[in-house]
Amino acid sequence: MIRSMTAYASAETTGPAGTLGCELRTVNHRYLELSPRLPDDLRAFESQLRERVASKLSRGKLDLTVRRTGDARSESLQVNRALLARLSELNLDMAALFPGLQVQFTELLRFPGVMQQAESDPEAQQAALFDVLDRALDALTATREREGAKLGEILREKLDGIERVVAEVRGWMPEIRAALRTRLETRLADLKQPVEPGRLEQELVLQITRTDVDEELDRLSTHIAETRRVLGLEEPVGRRLDFLMQEFNREANTLGSKSVDARSTNAAVELKVLIEQMREQVQNIE
Repeated sequence: MIRSMTAYASAETTGPAGTLGCELRTVNHRYLELSPRLPDDLRAFESQLRERVASKLSRGKLDLTVRRTGDARSESLQVNRALLARLSELNLDMAALFPGLQVQFTELLRFPGVMQQAESDPEAQQAALFDVLDRALDALTATREREGAKLGEILREKLDGIERVVAEVRGWMPEIRAALRTRLETRLADLKQPVEPGRLEQELVLQITRTDVDEELDRLSTHIAETRRVLGLEEPVGRRLDFLMQEFNREANTLGSKSVDARSTNAAVELKVLIEQMREQVQNIE
């Protein structure tokens, strides 16, 4: 299935760690490159998070940001009453020694251990993180597939154009060969010295061999069929398509270098334009 590598998605969930929001942004990249930004208390799950992303995405530069927009942990703050009572007793004991000593209640609260927070459940935190991540990834994948469908349509249109050019060049070849023979006969006829028997046929065979493009046209037709097949696969196909674009370009270059006719030269240029347009689109495919 064709998937674009350029997309954006977000999701939000509320759990024991508060309200978590996840934002994903992807652009094209040769490999999968993940840049996660997580709250400090969720960094312990980064390794599992990377594995989860890699199971759903194969290529693209992904910026992943998780933010906590509401912290449920603040509701779980508790006062260590025993410690607070002991500090109060010490204050009374010291009052006789330090008559001017005054201790504010807020200062007592800052004493280590007075304010305690209920320990968070790691499993619940992980579940909340992966829940919001999975929903964001699902939304991202859906967006990439929609964009990929559009890219697939563009590529198929360009393939139709390449196929049309190849068919045109095939149709011109008998006429091009006949014109080549006529030019060669004219050149030999202009020679003042007598021509050896069979010289015309030898030169004609040599010229046709040098300018024969049947093999290039056959390979272009093979690449067209293979590209159409690849576009129908369910797996990521970006790397395969990138390789096929190189093969297309190689045949178009050879076709142009062998050209002895303005029509085939123009056809080679048109092929290269179509192939380059396809290559630009392929760069965005996963």
